[in-house]
Amino acid sequence: MLSAMSRIVATTIAVVAATSLLAQSYAFEAASVKPARPDNPPGQGVSRAPGGRFTAVNAPLRFLILYAYQLQAYQLIGAPDWTANERFDIVAKMEGDPPSIVTAGPDPMRLATQTLLVDRFGLRVRRETRELEIYALTMARAGGQPGRALKPSPEDCAVMATRARAAGPVRVPGPDGTPPFLCGQQFGRGRLQFGGYPLALFANGLSQIVGRAVVDRTGLAGNWSFELTYAPEPSPDSDAPSLFTAIQEELGLRLEPTKGPVEVLVVESVQRPIPD
Repeated sequence: MLSAMSRIVATTIAVVAATSLLAQSYAFEAASVKPARPDNPPGQGVSRAPGGRFTAVNAPLRFLILYAYQLQAYQLIGAPDWTANERFDIVAKMEGDPPSIVTAGPDPMRLATQTLLVDRFGLRVRRETRELEIYALTMARAGGQPGRALKPSPEDCAVMATRARAAGPVRVPGPDGTPPFLCGQQFGRGRLQFGGYPLALFANGLSQIVGRAVVDRTGLAGNWSFELTYAPEPSPDSDAPSLFTAIQEELGLRLEPTKGPVEVLVVESVQRPIPD
């Protein structure tokens, strides 16, 4: 009989194998990978165009891995330093015309990018769940009362999503006549807008800012809306509060440091690509 540890290892191997087979079923029919041109404009990013076209400019390999596997930075472990410092230009094309926005099921373009990383960079990875430092989003006030800026949303944006895609951005007015919020969430520098979704979505978005996983433990059900202004960096010239202070004072919530299970991607091996 297999021990508990043996069963965990066997399950992990099976999951990794299944994920690899799924990615390998999607691939670019043609791809060019080169060191980034020195005369490229500043900035980095990837773009998708009709006809299965994919372009990456000034993209570090670490950035491409995060894109391909839909990870946040804290979830990638074991990538060597050069994957963050050396940049690449990629031009590739898939057969057919995969959708640019995938709302359900696997994203063919991201899976094809995974295959490219395996073929051209020799990337080998495994998924694990590790106990890491996280934040719990909790109520900050006795009695669990929301702050003045946190209002129940009159709309369920998940239900409105189909109409939003057909008619463009949907804006939801606050129940007390406050200015309308974006239906969804928008994270700008020093400003957050959120509307029409449960706070679990807000917690997930916060993790991109604070660099740790954030889990919703507020106990607040339903959909919520708010707008939050904060100082993105400590500054003696700014009267705006820090993000942590704004969340507590305006929303009546708190980010509590704790530990919890986080799914991570561990890089086992990777190499610089052979130039085209």
